[in-house]
Amino acid sequence: MRVHLGSDHAAIELRRELAAAVVAFGHEVGSESGPATASESVDYPDVAATVSTCVKADPGSVGLLVCGTGQGMAMAANKQIGIRAAVVMDPFSAAMAREHNDANVLCLGARVVGVELAKVLLRTFLDARFAGGRHARRVEKLEPGG
Repeated sequence: MRVHLGSDHAAIELRRELAAAVVAFGHEVGSESGPATASESVDYPDVAATVSTCVKADPGSVGLLVCGTGQGMAMAANKQIGIRAAVVMDPFSAAMAREHNDANVLCLGARVVGVELAKVLLRTFLDARFAGGRHARRVEKLEPGG
């Protein structure tokens, strides 16, 4: 699976750690967006839009967005049609976001989850699959006009 990653200046180190984890888990980094250093301030909605565009243009891929709390990235990503971004802080939520909500973007907060937990959340998200069935009609209602 290809993973498109992005972060703002608050989460550069976690983004780098998770990019390496994607490869260690046997997946591919499709793209990586965001600043190179913490002194290079960026606006998280711009990064979220870039990653969302990559996910929509690359069927079967997912996104990973990291900022201070994950909340801003999720809000920005969820404005994009076809994106279902979820902030998670525990493995059960990471699995359910994929299995029941067909989330295609994982959002994490560098200031609220440590590196090791973030890796567990990422692996759980990547390993989970959409269950479909009764959940499919609910996911369809998330889209405009749904």
